[in-house]
Amino acid sequence: MTKTMPLLTADRAASAAVRVQELTRTYDAGGQPVTALDGIDATFVRGTFTAVMGPSGSGKSTLLQTAAGLDRPTSGRVFVGDTEMTRLSEAALTRLRRTKIGFVFQMFNLIGALNVEENITLPLRLSGARPDRRWLAEVTHRVGVTNQLHRRPAELSGGQQQRVAIARALAIRPDVVFADEPTGALDSHTASAVLELLRSIVDDHGQTIIMVTHDPVAASYADRVVTLADGRIVADRNQREAEAVA
Repeated sequence: MTKTMPLLTADRAASAAVRVQELTRTYDAGGQPVTALDGIDATFVRGTFTAVMGPSGSGKSTLLQTAAGLDRPTSGRVFVGDTEMTRLSEAALTRLRRTKIGFVFQMFNLIGALNVEENITLPLRLSGARPDRRWLAEVTHRVGVTNQLHRRPAELSGGQQQRVAIARALAIRPDVVFADEPTGALDSHTASAVLELLRSIVDDHGQTIIMVTHDPVAASYADRVVTLADGRIVADRNQREAEAVA
């Protein structure tokens, strides 16, 4: 944790990896509308690490999913770089996700029938791209799985599987990596190692990471903490001390 970024403002949109404008998401729950996001405006600058926090039902996971193109907003706009995702067809949105967006899930979502190398290169194969072997070697070395490439996920610890999932997200050289509770299934020691890895990816490679977490210790690794409640942003700070975040 080596740097603290200033608060992000609208006039920095030119350097934004992700922008959301007046983002609203409403669900039908038994005939009753439930508003998960209520007019969210936020900018996530390139090369920064943002933690999104909030109580259960605050809208943090919905924000992550809509910003990553995994869910369509009810209204509002989502930009990845200069591309407005909310205007894309499903086919175009799928292509954009495969080339511009990396996603790290809490439960890893690795394919058991594939070895580590095959799991990491799967997004490239799905998009029809040829793997850049030099970049893949750098990624696997950086996340510490070079010696695990021919093993299956079942042969790895939880921390090793999460490192593979991070390598898979980075393999496409994404504009942004979204992480949904990436340490939620890990013990505290392994979680610290994964968070240090994410922090170093931002500091050393200029990657942009947006992470949902309920853990103030995890949030303390970020440059910025955005807090949601009832579908709205209620705090936006560049505070990185776990005690202050809590």
